[in-house]
Amino acid sequence: MNTTNVPDNGGIGSPNKKLKKSSGTWSDRVKQIGRDYVKNRYLLLLLFPVLIWYGIFAYGPMYGVQLAFKDFYIKEGIWGSPWVGLKHFEYLFTASPQFPQIMKNTIIISFYQIIFGFPAPIILALLFNEIRFTFFKKVAQTLSYLPHFLSWIVIGGILITLLSPTTGVVNYILEMFGIDPVYFLGSEKHFRFTLITSAIWKEIGWGTIIFLAALSSVDSQMYEAAVIDGANRWKQTIYITLPTLMPVIAILLILRVGNVLDAGFDQIFNLYSPAVYGVADILDTYVYRIGLQEFQFSLTTAVGLFKNVVGLLLVLAANYVIKKMGQEGLY
Repeated sequence: MNTTNVPDNGGIGSPNKKLKKSSGTWSDRVKQIGRDYVKNRYLLLLLFPVLIWYGIFAYGPMYGVQLAFKDFYIKEGIWGSPWVGLKHFEYLFTASPQFPQIMKNTIIISFYQIIFGFPAPIILALLFNEIRFTFFKKVAQTLSYLPHFLSWIVIGGILITLLSPTTGVVNYILEMFGIDPVYFLGSEKHFRFTLITSAIWKEIGWGTIIFLAALSSVDSQMYEAAVIDGANRWKQTIYITLPTLMPVIAILLILRVGNVLDAGFDQIFNLYSPAVYGVADILDTYVYRIGLQEFQFSLTTAVGLFKNVVGLLLVLAANYVIKKMGQEGLY
C-alpha cells in the first residue's frame, strides 16, 4: 500500500504530533508548571502542614546522625565534637560483650512476632467474615479492638498482677489443677512466650481492620457462583477470600520485615527485669540504658543508624522477593 501521499492530520500516532510535544522550551515548561500551580493552589496548600511535619520530625533529626561518627561532648556540642570515623561501629561489632546477645534476642523476638503475630489478625478477620449474626459480630469486633487503646504501662500493670506467682489469678487456676506456680515474667524459659502472647492479644483486633476492609470489596456474586459450583466454605476461603487479601498481606509483610530490628520497646521495657535480660534485652532497651542512663550518645546513634540501614535493606529485599512471587510491591 502506498502511504507517501497520506496527509498528516495531527493524530495521536502522527510523528509531527510527537515532535511538537517534545519540542517545548524550558520557558514553556516553567510556564506550564506555573499554570498548574495556580490551578491547584488550594489543594497544594493542604500539603504544607504535612511537609512541615516531615521536615521537622522526619528530616530535621537526621542532622544528629553525624554523632555516630563523633565522640560527642555536651560542652563542645555536635559541631565541636571530634570525628572518630567508624570507632563506635567497630566497638559494637568486635568489642562489645553485650551486642551479640542483644542482636540474637532482637532477631528471635521479631521472628516469633512475624511467625505467630503476623498471621493472627488475618485468621481473626477470616473468622469475623464468616459470622452471619451482625450483632454478635459487632460486639466481638469491639471487644477485640479495646486492648489496642490501652498503653503498655497499663497492660504491664495488669499482666504483672494477673501473672504473679503468689497472688496472680492465672497461677491460682494452675494450682487448682495441681500445677506448680509459673514465673511468667521472671523466668527466661517463659518470658518470650508471655511476651508474644500478650502482644498478639493486645493488637490482634486492631490488625483486623485493614483485612476486613479488603474483604468488604469482594463481590458477593463470586461466593454465589462458588456455591453453585459446589464449593464449600473452606474452598471459598481458599480460592476467593485469601486471593483477595494477598495484595494487602504482601504490603504489610514488606513493612513488617523492614521493622525486624524493632522488637517492641514499650512492651519489653514495662515487662522485663534483670532476671530475664538474657532473653529479653533488645537493641531498643540497650540504647535506652547506655544512652539515657550512661550518656553514651554517640554509641546509641551508631546503633540507631545501624538499625535504619538494615531496615532499608530488608525492605528492598522483601519487596524484590514479593514482586518475584507475582504480588504487588511497594514500588
